[in-house]
Amino acid sequence: MSIEKMEFLSIAGLLKDLDRTLEKCVESGCFHIGDAKKESAASSEELSRLDEENPYKNLVKRITAVDAGEDFDFCETDTAKINNMTIDDIEADFTVLEKEFKEVNTAISDISEQIKERSQALVQLKHLKGMKIDVGRLFNCSHIKVRFGKLPDESYQKLSYYDNKTFIFIPYDDDDSYKWGFYFAPIDSIKETDNIFKSLYFERIWLPDFITDTPEEEEEKLRVKINELEKQKTILRKTKDALVSQKGERLNQYFCRVKYLYDLFELRKNAAVYKDKFYLVGFVPKKQIKRVEKLFDAIDSVSLVVKPAGNENIIKTPVKLKNNRFSRPFSMFVEMYGLPSYNGFNPTTLVAVTYTLLFGIMFGDLGQGLVISLIGYFVYKKKGAALGAILQRIGLSSAFFGLIYGSVLGFEEALNPLYKLIGLKHKPLEIMENTMGILIGAIIIGVIIIIISIIINIITCLRKKDYVGSVFGNNGIAGLVVFGALLAGLAVMMTGKGNLFTLPYVLCLIVLPLVLMFFREPLGCLVSGKKFRLEGGIGDFLASNFFEVFEFILGYATNTLSFVRIGGFIFSHAGMMSVVMMLSESVAKGASPIVIVLGNIFVMGMEGLIVGIQVLRLEFYEVFSRFYDGDGQPFEPVGINYDKNID
Repeated sequence: MSIEKMEFLSIAGLLKDLDRTLEKCVESGCFHIGDAKKESAASSEELSRLDEENPYKNLVKRITAVDAGEDFDFCETDTAKINNMTIDDIEADFTVLEKEFKEVNTAISDISEQIKERSQALVQLKHLKGMKIDVGRLFNCSHIKVRFGKLPDESYQKLSYYDNKTFIFIPYDDDDSYKWGFYFAPIDSIKETDNIFKSLYFERIWLPDFITDTPEEEEEKLRVKINELEKQKTILRKTKDALVSQKGERLNQYFCRVKYLYDLFELRKNAAVYKDKFYLVGFVPKKQIKRVEKLFDAIDSVSLVVKPAGNENIIKTPVKLKNNRFSRPFSMFVEMYGLPSYNGFNPTTLVAVTYTLLFGIMFGDLGQGLVISLIGYFVYKKKGAALGAILQRIGLSSAFFGLIYGSVLGFEEALNPLYKLIGLKHKPLEIMENTMGILIGAIIIGVIIIIISIIINIITCLRKKDYVGSVFGNNGIAGLVVFGALLAGLAVMMTGKGNLFTLPYVLCLIVLPLVLMFFREPLGCLVSGKKFRLEGGIGDFLASNFFEVFEFILGYATNTLSFVRIGGFIFSHAGMMSVVMMLSESVAKGASPIVIVLGNIFVMGMEGLIVGIQVLRLEFYEVFSRFYDGDGQPFEPVGINYDKNID
């Protein structure tokens, strides 16, 4: 199909009406805004760009910072009830909401921290149970300091080296790797003792201040306290849930309203300003322009100027592909490579037809094709993914060619009764008995696709008045003549019907076009009325063009032979399914159906993916490379993004 026609829309008005104008642009749903300062740079240097701090930024950040729970998400919602509120009223009311959420979240956070601290203390006390002394009394000693922790067994054996030091280590637990215990030393020698135990890899345990009794007593008290805190936390969570239930929608409305104002203000950066007037530019689909013009009737100070979009604009015209129902999903592949330029060619239909046919030819199986199509149907139905729609189409193509090949899930004779019923003696195409025919057919398919691609390039370049590409290039008329002449001559020779490579044939249809291709740049300048500038000298010009022309000729051969892979994958699929059937026959009868099912799943998964990638490679390298630029800018109407993350 084609590319949606665009109109270039210029909007001028009083600066006081800029926000209302931007609201109408968003409301239209089809206005692709451009940089007005850039567009007007050539005509006026007096226009300036609005450089303002967004006044709604801080409020958006405050709203999105509110913790309303994991199940709460900010999303687009109707704000009609609060649209009449001023931003000051919204901020004042939100401040109250913010305080309520902050109080309950702070209380939950404090209790969670207390629970965490006491739970960690429980783990530490597990190894202190062997110590029959009040921890608090140890910590309150006036002349000594105590350190609790664990010491590796190897280090414990080395303590005898420090018998002359003024510390004592008392173990109270042993887990085969560590001695759990504590050491104490006088205050004036505790630093030296700490350094000694640090060198012995002593890992200290920091006990909280609320641990004062024996470990057994403290453990019981901690468990009771943790249970109390958990109950308090549950009550607070219910309080928070009730708060979200009562005021969550209000919070979301405030977010949507403020985010709307924030995004709207951000659009002001695209305006150009002169004194008390503003200037906006953008693109609108031609079929929508009348509706868009009516939207601005309510703003008296605003005037619109509409003109066809094209090369006269400084801003690149955005591209919106216009495709039919069959080809629409394949725009995913086109966008993956890059959109065409506004005056270029929309290859989506070509991709849809060639991709569907090539996949079906390379992966022909009635049963597997129907399964792939069914999978695509469910994927598209559930997820709405374009890939699901593509699978539906290529699956049906695979099933169709499976009918021709007589292949159903690897059973090559299953369709014989059907063929006899319609009057055929055997299947239309026996793959393994027509090796040469299939390979030649693959090359013929490649030749047809290449010729179509060259013709598209000729038409596209003529529209752009690019005579180098359309007439003298390797994908232009000269290249088409050379390619056609070589193919025709080789075809006649291979069929044994004569020899076309006579002197006049070679001179007129091969040599002359190659000479035109050699001098394509100066000839293109001559036809278009431009002056050709030779860069690098005559020697560089002759050498570079010689090798380029040689590469063109070599490219015709390699690009054509690249399509041999079509036949290769036909044989590959037939061979893999024959292996599956052989394996099923070599196992016990009860296991045979399992082997067939697993084999089909493997072939559909692995070979289906490889075929899909190889067909896409043919599209990109053998088709797109001949006529497609892929440097188009997507059509993106201005709108409000209700994502809570802002720059």
